[in-house]
Amino acid sequence: MTQQLKDFPFDIKISFHKVIDEYEKELKEAQNSISREYIEKVLEKVSDYPALREGFEDIGLLKEYKEPINVLLDDLFPTILTNNEIKAASVPFHNILFNSSKRLKQILKNAGKDFNLELRNMDMDIIYVFACIQILKKHYGYEIDISRPLFYDIPDENGIMKHYRIAMNADFVEIFPKDEAPEITQKDVDILIQNVDNIELWKEKIPPYSYVFKGFTIVNLTDVTIDDAISELKTTLLFEEVSEEEELEKLQEIFRSIYKISDLKVGFTVFNQRDMVFERMNYEEATSFILDKELVNDCDTGICEKGFQKLIDDNSYFTISNVEEYTKSNNNLLARNLKKNNIKSCILAPVAKNGKLLGILELVSSRKNELNSINAIKLDDILPYIVTTVERNRNDFENRVKAVIQSECTSIHPSVLWVFEREAKKFIKDLDKDGLASFKDITFKDVYPLYGQIDIVASSEARNESIKKDLLDQLELILNIIQKAYEVEKLPIYDQVKYRITDFKTELADKLNASSEQKVFNLLQKEVNPLMNHLKKQSEEIKKLVEDYNDKLNPETGIVYNHRRKYDETVQQINRTMSRYIDKKQVMAQEIYPHYFERYKTDGVDHNMYIGASMANKKPFNKVYLFNLRLWQLSTMCEMENRFYQLHDTTPIKLEAASLILVYNSTMSIRYRMDEKKFDVDGTYNARYEIIKKRIDKAYVKGTEERVTQKGKLTIVYSQRSDEREYLQYIKYLQAKKYLGDDIELLEMEDVQGVVGLKAIRVNILYSPDIEHPEKTISYDDLMEELH
Repeated sequence: MTQQLKDFPFDIKISFHKVIDEYEKELKEAQNSISREYIEKVLEKVSDYPALREGFEDIGLLKEYKEPINVLLDDLFPTILTNNEIKAASVPFHNILFNSSKRLKQILKNAGKDFNLELRNMDMDIIYVFACIQILKKHYGYEIDISRPLFYDIPDENGIMKHYRIAMNADFVEIFPKDEAPEITQKDVDILIQNVDNIELWKEKIPPYSYVFKGFTIVNLTDVTIDDAISELKTTLLFEEVSEEEELEKLQEIFRSIYKISDLKVGFTVFNQRDMVFERMNYEEATSFILDKELVNDCDTGICEKGFQKLIDDNSYFTISNVEEYTKSNNNLLARNLKKNNIKSCILAPVAKNGKLLGILELVSSRKNELNSINAIKLDDILPYIVTTVERNRNDFENRVKAVIQSECTSIHPSVLWVFEREAKKFIKDLDKDGLASFKDITFKDVYPLYGQIDIVASSEARNESIKKDLLDQLELILNIIQKAYEVEKLPIYDQVKYRITDFKTELADKLNASSEQKVFNLLQKEVNPLMNHLKKQSEEIKKLVEDYNDKLNPETGIVYNHRRKYDETVQQINRTMSRYIDKKQVMAQEIYPHYFERYKTDGVDHNMYIGASMANKKPFNKVYLFNLRLWQLSTMCEMENRFYQLHDTTPIKLEAASLILVYNSTMSIRYRMDEKKFDVDGTYNARYEIIKKRIDKAYVKGTEERVTQKGKLTIVYSQRSDEREYLQYIKYLQAKKYLGDDIELLEMEDVQGVVGLKAIRVNILYSPDIEHPEKTISYDDLMEELH
């Protein structure tokens, strides 16, 4: 192999056969058509590169095969995590990395061009022995402990050395002996493990290049950089490979030395501030003397009032030097568990950051007074390091939770994030327990929907008009150039093109239809563009005209992009401003009662809201919150209309808006569908709500050709008389607040497909053209007169 280490037990062949085999196996078992199609395309892609399965020795081919390797390893290196994970595929012990995550690439880039990646404290003899042990473990199945951590030391952009611990995955590796490789017996292994420093003996039993390493490894790097003065305690705390239970065992030995108590025991309990409960560390079996066998317990029944005050409110030590006396006056969970475990004295130490309790470190002794408020002071210099570790572990776990949510769902609105976090924790717990986990659909039952939209009136007509103007402008520019050219050189082809362009202008001026733009495009491609190349050579004057013409074209489409650009910029500015405004108002709305909110941009901005007891975490629901949110929606829609027209001073063109609110009196269930990564109504009956949403803005007033939505008016669509009475009260209030005018219409709507019996209230909106004096309001007609 090119760049093969000298005197190495392996001949290395980089191969991806195990990944390909796994894809072929999944293809046979896959039930989902999307999964099957994806796997088939991956296998089709790599089939053109047989060396990926057979293996190759020249590392230069990694660059040549970069694209198919990226495709093949896509599932192992998810794009969504590439900025978070420090990860790469590798050739072991050779410091050769490929398919690196973006974060790792940036780390190596910051290290500088002259930096060479090398394992810390690993000379050639140690590397040889490590490789031999891999042969003994993977090929022969001998259980040999080789848990020594591996590190890379990499400077950052400021020259500060950062330390990264390496976790290596060898699942995609196959090791087999060559014909000349000696057989290794148990006796040989017994001799080798007693003579780890005798490199000649290792080379005798396992000669250089006597085995073949086929495959690749995956390395994950974790930043474990700490201060120069690393103590044994801090080192122990920062080894992320150690499980939390093992970490506490090591801490226990250290604390026994500090306190000189041979049987001192250490426990830890997590504090969940959001739910005000004590929890076991990540639901694992680590010791907790507060909880004992419990997984979760409320704080108010877990410890006494004094303990609550000291630990949670004051972040100070809570000591019990005589547990027997304490249990006489306290019967909380802590007292019962201390007595149950024959504990006579204890120190509960708050692990807190910036005044927020993260957890409780528990030191317990089987003798009275051995742990007390005096020797608790010994923890002062130790707790900061424990805080760092607990915070890191907590962040790691939260990152896992978020990673599960991101991979299994999509971005989740903060108001319902708590449900997804709870499900993600269950997912991780099941995954850690037996490797099997599934993220269930999230359902919220009995919620009230609210829907609203502020829509650009006649947006399609405005868009088409801008397209038409651009096409006419372009044809006029071409006509002028052809006319000049005809004056210089009277060729019949110029006259013919002039005729064609004039004909197109007449057709466009009359009406823009679906084929108009394509017809002009074909004319440009086939007749005009070739002609322009010729015309540039006729004279300097015509050349300048052609260059000016080309400057006005969109380089991607070859079409004049002036009026359409103004339209697009106007719509983008409107959508951006409306979205930011309602997002800002949503912060206040969430204070009314936590609810789900989503908004999306079309030609305007639509929004959905859902409110109900199932969406709030331990907060009682009352319909008064729904009424408040409905009133908030009405006033916000009026404010958004005002903001819409205040944009007229800055937008390239002037567009108009119509606003609509849909009132739905029944509760429904919504479900977050894992396959579609979005919320949707749950059930056939509830689907009627979605049908109404999609059709009402195009509906007509009954017996007329008049759209129910109108410029300058807010339309409220409903079906129940009780809704009408409720919203007329809101309207009366908003009239007093100068949001709405006195022109109220009660309308019946024409039936639309699948929806009958809808009614509407239509009321005129009052506008405040002067932002500094919002109390001065005018009607829509007056607003139009002022704007124009």
